[in-house]
Parts: sequence; C-alpha cells; structure tokens
Amino acid sequence: MRIALAVEYDGSPFCGWQYQDHSPSVQATVEKALSRVANHPVRVICAGRTDTGVHATEQIIHFDTESQRDDHQWVLGANTHLPDSISILWAKQVSEDFHARFSATRRRYRYVILNRRIRHALLAHRTVWEYRPLDESRMAAAAKYLVGEHDFSSYRALACQAKSPVRTLYQLDVKRHEEIITLDLEANAFLHHMVRNIAGVLMSIGAGEQEPIWAKEVLEKQDRTLGGVTAPAGGLYLTGVDYPPEFEIPRLSRLPMVW
Repeated sequence: MRIALAVEYDGSPFCGWQYQDHSPSVQATVEKALSRVANHPVRVICAGRTDTGVHATEQIIHFDTESQRDDHQWVLGANTHLPDSISILWAKQVSEDFHARFSATRRRYRYVILNRRIRHALLAHRTVWEYRPLDESRMAAAAKYLVGEHDFSSYRALACQAKSPVRTLYQLDVKRHEEIITLDLEANAFLHHMVRNIAGVLMSIGAGEQEPIWAKEVLEKQDRTLGGVTAPAGGLYLTGVDYPPEFEIPRLSRLPMVW
C-alpha cells in the first residue's frame, strides 16, 4: 500500500531535505523513524526538496509498505522516534498512482523578513534579519512584474538542474506586520533558489538600491549573474502543496508562527 504524510520541520539542524553522507538530513531522519514503525526499511519521496536551513510547515511525502497500520499509528509511532525539530502532522493511505512530487499541481512558500535595526535573539533561525529599512510598497510594486508564466533563468541557481526554466508564478504577495515582512509565493513548481533569489531582488528594491522596474529587467535578461544576491535560507518555509481532488490530500496551508 502507499501512504502519504505531511511533515513539519525546523530546517536549521539539517543539511536540507535530501539524504547526504556527511550531514544529518530531514529525509534520513524521517526514514529512520518510519522504518521502525513499519519494521522494514522505508524510502520516502517528497513534494519538493528544501535546502540547508529551509523549513517546512507542510511538506508532503509518500512511501510504500506492506505493513498494516492505521493512520493514527503511523503518525504517533513516527513522532515517538523523531526529534523535536520534526513532526508528522497526518497520514493516509492513497492510491498507487499518487506521487508526492509528480502529482503536485501547485506549491506554496513563505519568506519571512525581520526588518528592524537590531537582530532578534529569539528568531535568529526563523527569519532573515534585514537592518536596512525596507519599503514594502516598492517591493510589492516590483513583485507584480514577476507574476505569470516566465523564463526564470535569472532567478534560479547556476547549478539548477531543471530541464526548463519556465515556471508559472500565480501569486507573489508582499505584506508587513509591524517588524515582519512576508513574501507569499505560489507556483506550479519552483526552480533551485528561485524564492531566495526573488527575495534578494525585492529586498534590494525595498532598500532603495534599485527601482521596482529592476525586477522586470532582471527577468528579461535571463542571466543569473545579473540577478543580485541570493537571500539567506533561514526565512524560507514550504507552506503547502496542492494535488488533484481525486487524491483527497488535505490542504492545510499552514503558515509559520513568528510573531
């Protein structure tokens, strides 16, 4: 049978989602816990691999097993063997044609910026600290140029292995809540470092280093070397994944609690 689960994690102690020989990963930690519940080695597939230091409020995974457990047992059993930095939120049996990555139709991320002069002692790994005053209205004006279907070559990592740089960005909202600025993004899929590179461009614009039209100019150049600084990983959260309704995957859209 195939089991789908939602995973919430703090990415700061890990080298990212994907298994690495040299450092602890979220994937290896989750697989170890699920293997103990299943009583056999488990290998999981995720909706989207996250980098070192990136968090998730709702990462979707799946694995195959012959072990008979109810949904409640998968959740409680796995959480018993997981560190405090990782939690299984729910589990459910799905059809064999469900695939956590390839069945996904949309993905959502939130980037959280702490915008004040002094760094925050409690949110050091939950937000990205920017001491320069940022004008969120300038950032929002720049964000409008990026919504839609585009070639995002200028906004992906040079080492990105995606076959095509074309993605459809459905949403890019910029909002401020006192000292916190959030960027909420939704797309059919994201390129490697795409969100962090967008954040880097918008933060430069918000700080007055560039005009809002610069976001469009960078996009049109299709050259990553002209795209500005990649923003840090600590403020990035995978917040949700959408699937066709026939799979009946819960849509929680959980947002990080940082204030």
